[in-house]
Amino acid sequence: MQRALFFKLFTIGLLMLVIGIPLVMIENTINARLRYRDDAVRSIAADSVGQQSLLGPVMIIPYSEYYEEEEIVDVPSKRSVQRQRVLHKRLFVFPNELKMLSNLDTDQRYRGIHKVLVYSGQHLLTGNFNLPDQTAFQRDKNNSRLVIEAPMVSLGLSDTRGLKNIPVIQWDGRNIEFQQNSQMHFFKHGLHAPLGKMDFNAAQAIEFSLELSIDGIEQFAIVPIAKNNQVTLRSKWQHPQFFGRFLPSTKERKVDANGFSATWNISSLSSNAQQQLLATECCQAQEKAMETGVAQSVGAIDSFGVALIEPINIYSQSDRAIKYGILFVALSFAAFFLFEILKQLPIHPVQYALVGLALVLFFLLLVSLSEHIHFMWAYLIASIACLSLISFYLSYALRSWRRGLGFGAALSLLYGVLYGLLQSENNALVMGSILLFSVLASIMLVTRKVDWYQLGKLTDPIQIKGNTPQADELT
Repeated sequence: MQRALFFKLFTIGLLMLVIGIPLVMIENTINARLRYRDDAVRSIAADSVGQQSLLGPVMIIPYSEYYEEEEIVDVPSKRSVQRQRVLHKRLFVFPNELKMLSNLDTDQRYRGIHKVLVYSGQHLLTGNFNLPDQTAFQRDKNNSRLVIEAPMVSLGLSDTRGLKNIPVIQWDGRNIEFQQNSQMHFFKHGLHAPLGKMDFNAAQAIEFSLELSIDGIEQFAIVPIAKNNQVTLRSKWQHPQFFGRFLPSTKERKVDANGFSATWNISSLSSNAQQQLLATECCQAQEKAMETGVAQSVGAIDSFGVALIEPINIYSQSDRAIKYGILFVALSFAAFFLFEILKQLPIHPVQYALVGLALVLFFLLLVSLSEHIHFMWAYLIASIACLSLISFYLSYALRSWRRGLGFGAALSLLYGVLYGLLQSENNALVMGSILLFSVLASIMLVTRKVDWYQLGKLTDPIQIKGNTPQADELT
């Protein structure tokens, strides 16, 4: 191939690599802005309340086992004395039935330009406990004496700053206020309600009910600790994201323009939450490591819940858009090169570079505008601005208003396809594949009659006819 043509292709490729540098810089800027948004979430959580997880209620019965043990005090004479020993234990009793009905009201808070979704939850918990008898208390010694202390009802809550009232539990006809600290080693943050002395000589069933008002940020999680759990969450927020080990029942899940409603039915046969809690409570050495409460418990114990997400995350959308940036530049440069080949119209590398930079600035305009206005309007304004600039410039670079406007129309179609890709995440791959196939087919169709061998023999493929613009073309 003629040296001039090879040099032209080499220059175009080098320009694409150079223009890739500002694309990478803009992508880094998008990631930095996303980190700032995460910092805003952490800042609001530090100042007010964080993400919430709820465990319980669980009944905890402390008891002590007293026994006598013979201890050798003089080895040579084998003299021994009777020593009294005591073992302090706790029996965990989980609800037999637990029904929870929750309503989440949402609001928004701001840190600078970043908004964070917060919620206020109203929760009604009802159910019953099957209280144990004496046989449920384990003994290490056969002839030991058990002393059962006053039991309590415990609730684990990841951030008690979110409580908007002093909860009161209705327990077997009595109203009992909760106090600070869950009294659990594993889930230390929370509340407990002392029940007073109780008789455990015979098994019995106790009904309870409890109302909670809990504020939180972005997501709410629940640990299915009962034998049978039925949890219903409702909200006017239209964009829930269900997460955790369990998903809501298909027939009892509804998401529409009025909000969402979802119900979980979970039994202890399908969840290991009870065993996981008991295992960690028995490991006293882990108590210090568990002081952070729910931050570790969510990953260590079965849970489920809902995240209230924004329908459009401008930074994830912008990040997805910029990944197509090099494709925009490549297609534009390919169109320029075809103009040079088919119309024998010389285009200077500086003109390539200026149009490439204009295409790159679209993405910077997009992310900056979308921080202040809706993403759709930001996309529309950024694309119109760049298309107008490129069309105007190319009217002179390509020596014809028609060519400049035609090139702008082709770019507008490309911007439209990109917006469709961003809005249809599930179909992005197939749409992108069809786009690339269409572009390749168009290039092959346009260049089907080009004699590339003959083109390589020309002295300068971009200066054959030396076309000069007509005055009426630029007026």
